[in-house]
Amino acid sequence: MNNDKLLRAASLWLALALLPLAALAQDAWDGDAVARLQARMASGATTSRKLVEQYLARIDAIDAHGPAINSVIELNPDALKIADELDAERARHGARGPMHGIPVLLKDNIDTGDRMLTTAGSLALAGAPAAQDAFLVTRLRAAGAVILGKTNLSEWANWRSTRSTSGWSGRGGLTRNPYALDRNTCGSSSGSGAAVAADLVPVAVGTETDGSIVCPSSINGLAGIKPTVGLISRSGVIPISASQDTAGPMARSVADAVALLNALVGADPKDPATTANTRPADTDYGQFLKADGLRGARIGVARNLAGFDDRVDKLLDQAIEVLRAQGAIIVDKVEVKGGKPLDDAELTVLHYEFKDGINKYLATRTGVPKTLADLIAFNEQASAREMPHFGQEIFVKSQASGPLTDREYRGAAAKAKRLAGAMGIDAALKKDRLDAIVAPTTGPAWTTDLVNGDRYTGGAASQSAAMAGYPHITVPAGFVQGLPIGVSFIGTAWSEPRLITLAYSYEQATRLRRPPKLP
Repeated sequence: MNNDKLLRAASLWLALALLPLAALAQDAWDGDAVARLQARMASGATTSRKLVEQYLARIDAIDAHGPAINSVIELNPDALKIADELDAERARHGARGPMHGIPVLLKDNIDTGDRMLTTAGSLALAGAPAAQDAFLVTRLRAAGAVILGKTNLSEWANWRSTRSTSGWSGRGGLTRNPYALDRNTCGSSSGSGAAVAADLVPVAVGTETDGSIVCPSSINGLAGIKPTVGLISRSGVIPISASQDTAGPMARSVADAVALLNALVGADPKDPATTANTRPADTDYGQFLKADGLRGARIGVARNLAGFDDRVDKLLDQAIEVLRAQGAIIVDKVEVKGGKPLDDAELTVLHYEFKDGINKYLATRTGVPKTLADLIAFNEQASAREMPHFGQEIFVKSQASGPLTDREYRGAAAKAKRLAGAMGIDAALKKDRLDAIVAPTTGPAWTTDLVNGDRYTGGAASQSAAMAGYPHITVPAGFVQGLPIGVSFIGTAWSEPRLITLAYSYEQATRLRRPPKLP
């Protein structure tokens, strides 16, 4: 092939790689990719292998090169083989379900028992792969999803330093916001948010302890679902807090997020929270995608979680008018507790639970440090690579914590649940007979600053739901100078069906999600 032909072939490849795959479905709205791609595979217009090839090309062109978003930390060397197997199975027996053949990215704190590493972004865990899949990965594989790779994250899910920069890890470097490359992606599910926003994958799995699904979803213009603790198993997920940690879906639409949620949920004997008596039976959450679901709903507005930016307040007011126009009954100026009492209780709980949880987790891995104390020592020895921008004061303080039998921990854990749950969200819902509480998820993305660390521009919409272990869904609500802003729907334990209906109805009435303007 001569040089001109080579150049034309390269140009065609690049054009295909840069074409958002959502555009292949010829829909102006950048959402519902899972159903549309599934329909294309069912009709024979494409295959899982072709989708994987196209997404791999797009990751190479946009994530590794071009704008260099740097959201994907590792690709699955077996992805094409898995896609071929799923295509052959579809031809013989039909699809397993909505996720059959759909590529998915996982945050790099979720174990996969394959050739990929699981590191939480730390070089300390880069020695050997995990021994087996996390339970949620087992569920994804059973649903027919193609695990395309792992996403970068805020190292150790943002639980290492008080001056950390979200989206940076020692192993993966810095993830950039596809809406403005100098802006932050929020964390800790930074790579998952940026990858889905840039259409490097239809959907991704994030994890949250406090804000780590909903903040990057809001800042990257996504729908994100932080479920009730216990709906999705945490076994095989690198922990911070046994009382607050959960995985959850991140997508470009509520319907996409629900398709992924259905594949993730399930009771796991290794995670007692998923087998509790209060946990409802598994259900198809797709049945709650109702476009008229706001009619008659009573929704409270948590004004005390707003007021940090008049431009965001304006978007909140616009969202409230949409809710009202769709038939919702609005109760304004509902108060959800926040501030220092919650901060103090939460931090105490996280320090204690992290030390206990990470030591137990490390015992399941080979070829890596075995205790939190070993991790601290590793970081000191590898400080040039692991701590060029910020330290590990949180690690040190967590290491100084005692066992979970300590009175300080038990008191803080009870206080956290009481203030955030019974006296917080539940009290607000009960007082005005509310179905849900709404608030701005966070502010616009801030300029990334590796010297001074994060500079959050929003309120604290995530905190009470995180501490109580309650569900929280964020949906795009508009833009501030081209930067996405989300609105949050928050409810009591196991209220995912109601929140999904409300969030979907709002989304369908607005369709405010717009893709970033990538080359």
